[in-house]
Amino acid sequence: MVYVGYYDVVRGQEIINSPYNPRLDSMADRVVRGKILDKDGNVLAETETADDGSEYRYYPYGDLYAHVVGYSTQGKSGLESSRNFELLTSNAFFLEKLQKEFQDEKNIGDNVVTTLDSNLQQAAYNALGDNKGAVVILSPSTGKILAMVSKPSYDPNAVLENWDALNSDPNSSLLNRATLGQYAPGSTFKIVTALEYMREHTDYENYGYDCIGEINYDGITIPCAGHTAHGQVNLADSFAYSCNSSFCNIGLQLDVSKYRNTAEDLLFNSKLPADLPYSKSQFRLSRKDSDGQRMMTAMGQGETQVSPYHMALITSAIANGGTLMRPYLVSAVTNYTGTVVKEETPEKYTDLMTSQEASLLKTYMQGVTSYGTGSVMSGEAYTVAGKTGTAEYSSESSDKNHSWFVGFTNVDNPELVISVIVEESDGNTKAVNVAKEIFDNYYY
Repeated sequence: MVYVGYYDVVRGQEIINSPYNPRLDSMADRVVRGKILDKDGNVLAETETADDGSEYRYYPYGDLYAHVVGYSTQGKSGLESSRNFELLTSNAFFLEKLQKEFQDEKNIGDNVVTTLDSNLQQAAYNALGDNKGAVVILSPSTGKILAMVSKPSYDPNAVLENWDALNSDPNSSLLNRATLGQYAPGSTFKIVTALEYMREHTDYENYGYDCIGEINYDGITIPCAGHTAHGQVNLADSFAYSCNSSFCNIGLQLDVSKYRNTAEDLLFNSKLPADLPYSKSQFRLSRKDSDGQRMMTAMGQGETQVSPYHMALITSAIANGGTLMRPYLVSAVTNYTGTVVKEETPEKYTDLMTSQEASLLKTYMQGVTSYGTGSVMSGEAYTVAGKTGTAEYSSESSDKNHSWFVGFTNVDNPELVISVIVEESDGNTKAVNVAKEIFDNYYY
């Protein structure tokens, strides 16, 4: 009984939505697949009927929502997969359903109403331009995911005819980089390193370091960006200027086991709350690793891997006083007439840190945008706290890098959390500028 109950309660939806479940085929024979809508009721996916009477799925926004909404031919992905059961369930008025059963007609499936904001989605899509990368935007106080963009994208209306080309695409267009992409976090990981240093050193406010543009330790030389000498810096300045030398120095002072515990407090090496498939982020530093690995990890290189989605969750917790709200993509399920069948409400997921720690990190992130590496954000009608990052992806040259930015707007009452990565930016397109273009579009 316990075994059956576990599968019914805990894994029921997973089993129902499995592409190997033949029950779904029988449901599709009796129900017209429902619509997927944005938060304002705009149609993101719907079923239409061809001249020959066959049904097909139509995506009015083309490649704009390709990865988050997904496709429903050649298998399923995105919300088309995770919400398959709801879309093939009809909660129409029972007399109407009964009548259609007698007339051998299909009932109309339920609609899935998402939290997605088409204006923000379009702004994020436009800001990324022709770059490979991803943007995740969410509300820190509710957990609502407002936008999720991955590039390069594809047209879900043409998946069937382009299937072979999409599967062999060297740019991996089908990959949702927002949740499945794995990248070195670059200097965005200094959020984790700073948090650990504060936890281990109650006198963190007395930290000081004299940056000469590089650090030399045990035969290893690691430069700051552009070999910039930052001079005498405290912890806040080290964070604002993203001083690699100072953070390498900090990394050498950390207890590796405690460092790992803090990373795992922030959901590294752990499951993430998610509506879509994701890659688990990895923190691999151990006591056996060299001092060079410790320094590289502290500045966000090393073997640490993280997704843009995960960095958005960490940033959201900082913006929300240390508490991570459960992120969600679906606000409600309605029948085809709009009657609510099921509604999601914001709920706490867990505390990633204390409110005091979150407040300190918020202050440090404000320094980044006021006088540090993200100062392009300063002087606007809206306020931003954030952290920039540059992650090298080639050992051949430090100029081969991805660009990161994580942050949130309206610092005193955070409204939007953003996580941006621009792949292979190589110093050209900066993620902080992508984020700023999105914010400008939203606030002006």
